[in-house]
Amino acid sequence: MSRSMKSTHDIEAVHLISDEPDRDPLLKTGTGESDADSSVGRKMNRPPEPLSRRYLRVLAVVSLYWFVSISMVFVNKRLLSGKTDFDAPFFVTWFQCVISVIGCYGVYGLTLMFPDYIEFPRPKLNRTTCLKVLPLSVVFCAMIGFNNLCLQSVGVSFYYVGRSLTTVFNVICTFLILGQKTSMNAVISCGVIVFGFWLGVDQEGALGSLSMLGVIYGVMASLCVALFAIYIKKVLPLVDDNIWTLTLYNNVNASLLFIPLILLWGETPSILGSPEVVRFSFWFDMMVGGVLGLAIGSVTGLQVKVTSPLTHNISGTAKAAAQTLLATQINAEIKSLWWWVSNAVVLIGTLMYTRVKQLEMAKK
Repeated sequence: MSRSMKSTHDIEAVHLISDEPDRDPLLKTGTGESDADSSVGRKMNRPPEPLSRRYLRVLAVVSLYWFVSISMVFVNKRLLSGKTDFDAPFFVTWFQCVISVIGCYGVYGLTLMFPDYIEFPRPKLNRTTCLKVLPLSVVFCAMIGFNNLCLQSVGVSFYYVGRSLTTVFNVICTFLILGQKTSMNAVISCGVIVFGFWLGVDQEGALGSLSMLGVIYGVMASLCVALFAIYIKKVLPLVDDNIWTLTLYNNVNASLLFIPLILLWGETPSILGSPEVVRFSFWFDMMVGGVLGLAIGSVTGLQVKVTSPLTHNISGTAKAAAQTLLATQINAEIKSLWWWVSNAVVLIGTLMYTRVKQLEMAKK
């Protein structure tokens, strides 16, 4: 799996914490011999795969990634602001973290049933490791918390632009924390993204649908995603560089950290007094949101595996454009020309940055 977050909980940047793809940990590759030896043996004995079959597999994986990612955003939006009498964003986030923990044990159970097809590390918790991972888990909670607060406050059509500064903060934090300088071309790309963000906020305000609180939440979410992507590299060695083990520890810690936040945010009356909590449809949406939050990690890694990190970034950018267009159609929103221009500018700036980083890696 690629190691960066865009997310669980629709934060794919978090699932891209490195520029080099690993094999998806959910797919079995070993057969008792080393991966390198088995891979060489298979390449020598296996006939070349037809190009059409390879294209179909790529198309299927990319389509699955789009479906899971877009579905997760719309399901979370329905949970966070679709219920007029239910206002408990931290409770929704806490529940999805619990589902992710249960899901890790469930996937491991599938590995015992189908060991030839699925490989997943045995879920095991260590108190010392939990404490060592805790600082990262605090950033993780802030990241998914601000993301859901942003989604609650803004429309799905503005959600991408509202969280578009992740790349910019990544450049800034990489310089301030790691001391790594960025090329002028990358800085120019970030400037394009910032301009698109500013134009988007301006146009959303002109249409009368701007939530400044939502914009602030989006900016904070972008900052936390960038910080998470940096610090996760320091924490991964504590869990043998296994992203799924880290996912388990983060969600266990988050399940505990969100409880006081639920109380401090005053969500208890809304939870206990809302008629939604006794409806099957509400808990069904909650379960689906949690499962999609766990699934996005696997499909992200799978997409990187069958394509490349660059293609994954391009796919994610195109997915964001499709998500924005879909949201405007579903909600019958009428946007101005310059509003659409702002989205296009952010998309172009993101693609520019992706291309610049690819060329820089190729030179290295």
